[in-house]
Amino acid sequence: MAALRTCEQPSVGNLEMSINVFDTNVEKNQTQGNGEDEFDYSQRAQWLRAAVLGANDGLVSVASLMMGVGAVKDDIKAMLLAGFAGLVAGACSMAIGEFVSVYTQRDIEIAQIKRKKSMQESSGDYNQESDREKLPSPCQAAIASALAFSIGAVVPLLAAVFIRQHKVRLAVVAVVASLALAVFGVAGAVLGRTPVVRSSLRVLIGGWMAMAITFGLTKLIGGTTGI
Repeated sequence: MAALRTCEQPSVGNLEMSINVFDTNVEKNQTQGNGEDEFDYSQRAQWLRAAVLGANDGLVSVASLMMGVGAVKDDIKAMLLAGFAGLVAGACSMAIGEFVSVYTQRDIEIAQIKRKKSMQESSGDYNQESDREKLPSPCQAAIASALAFSIGAVVPLLAAVFIRQHKVRLAVVAVVASLALAVFGVAGAVLGRTPVVRSSLRVLIGGWMAMAITFGLTKLIGGTTGI
């Protein structure tokens, strides 16, 4: 009987060890699988926000500016010159504004990291490198905003440059700007995993309102003042 117990005990221990190893491997595989399948889309938030905002602003601002000038001037040169000036000024403004805004956010987060460090340093749980990697980049956001604004602003300029008839030019600018706004809305929704229809309609309706208000007010003021 003693010999029998001696033989049975190692077998039970080996069985428990095998089960533990199997469970550990299963949990490890599940963790790795989840890491591969899941993606933190919040990591895209910084550059996606700057890019989509810049492109929409460039398109809406320059298209509205051209529509406003076209409401009182038939000359194509006046529309193109106004659009180009809006492109340059808007790209510079977007870059500077985004740089200052993100740099302020970075300073706030650095201050929070320092407070977190002082509180957790004693426990040994603090990981400074991890926190540093999450800090926003002001230069990245500024460059993305300026480039995106320029890309969006070029669209109505290219749409109007080869059309000589005034009314046709205005219609083409409005149609092309609407199509581009829809494309930007879809692209932003797909990249950010948000509802496509809702995002596209929000961008499209906002662009229509901006162009209509600019055209109407400029037409009203131009007719009143005789410009």
